[in-house]
Amino acid sequence: MADSRIIRICTDLTANRPRTYAPRNLNDSNRYLYWVALAITPGLGTRTAGKLLQAFGSPEAVFAASLTALEAQHLPAAVAQAIHSRQPISSAAKEIAQAQAAGITLITWDEPDYPQRLLQIFDPPPLLYLIGDKTLLNRHQISLVGSRRPTPYGNQMAMKLGRDLADRGVVIVSGLARGIDSSAHSGALASVNGATIGVLGCGIDVVYPKENKKLFAEMATRGAIVTEFAMGTFPGAQNFPIRNRIIAGMSLGTVVIEGAEHSGSLITARLAMEFGREVFGVPGNATQASSFGPNQLIKQGAKLVTGWEDVIEELPTPVRAELLPVESATTEERTLLVEQNLGPSERVLYELLAQDEALAIDDLMEKSRLTSSEVLAALFDLELKGVVRQLPGKQFLKVLL
Repeated sequence: MADSRIIRICTDLTANRPRTYAPRNLNDSNRYLYWVALAITPGLGTRTAGKLLQAFGSPEAVFAASLTALEAQHLPAAVAQAIHSRQPISSAAKEIAQAQAAGITLITWDEPDYPQRLLQIFDPPPLLYLIGDKTLLNRHQISLVGSRRPTPYGNQMAMKLGRDLADRGVVIVSGLARGIDSSAHSGALASVNGATIGVLGCGIDVVYPKENKKLFAEMATRGAIVTEFAMGTFPGAQNFPIRNRIIAGMSLGTVVIEGAEHSGSLITARLAMEFGREVFGVPGNATQASSFGPNQLIKQGAKLVTGWEDVIEELPTPVRAELLPVESATTEERTLLVEQNLGPSERVLYELLAQDEALAIDDLMEKSRLTSSEVLAALFDLELKGVVRQLPGKQFLKVLL
């Protein structure tokens, strides 16, 4: 999908990598003070903070600079004055104390735990807040993104791809939003040894959306959650395009599952292209607005994805060699195995259900001619076996195997 503009951008990225600083004393309790102070300085964005670090060499040097030297960096007068006054330093001390009390890890871009692939983008955040396993940040990652209001098919594909890629050692990255993001994370966690990373558009102590509280807690234990936003930052709409560059920048490639014409998932895909990463699209129904994004990307040259194999085969050879070789049954073999373990009532309902269109209990009762108690009992058993999924409103559909 690369064109001359993208090639130029990717060539220029290496010139913008942060310089390597002298190793700091990791036992120094104040080692993050100036980094946090720079991150929370009012009016100072990530890109400008990065330029200051490039210019002065360290966050300590930024705060030690004269007002004239700061103004020479073309900072707004209020921002230059705030840094020169060193007022953000006292606020940073409170921020660090709050983070430590909540068990939050801080990672700066000069540390080996910082996601090294993210350093290759134009404006990597100098500071990240993290909950969970920091070793995941430098494993092989693929991002799965899409609509917040997906179709049942979209949710199923996100869960299946998340699970199947996680089975093979790929870390799934997404934005912990409702819809495709949540399904992708859940799919990865459904894998026995699966791991996933959520990138937030708010403070790391803010659970958004609220219905993801359980998923948030599970990912904090079995995965990782990261953000560049300070503690308590509200999930404003302007934050999500900013966080999308992290999702794209951390990953080897981005898979768009569903997304409308002006969706955030298309922003992530375009960023991935600019960063020189792979872009994939899961084809959808051409009559539905949510299919515009991936279908358009495929028309423009993105790799069409119907299963995990389509993603893995596009990765660099050394990466493919490091991923887990998993022998997997075909969809037909898995379906046959499931059907062999179903009772009579379960089999009737399973055959009535589809993967892309949910049915209500009343419809299942009418079509199956089973009693309400038989339908409810059979659906409960099918859910336990993981072959049927319940949607809001007592709607049921078949899980992709």
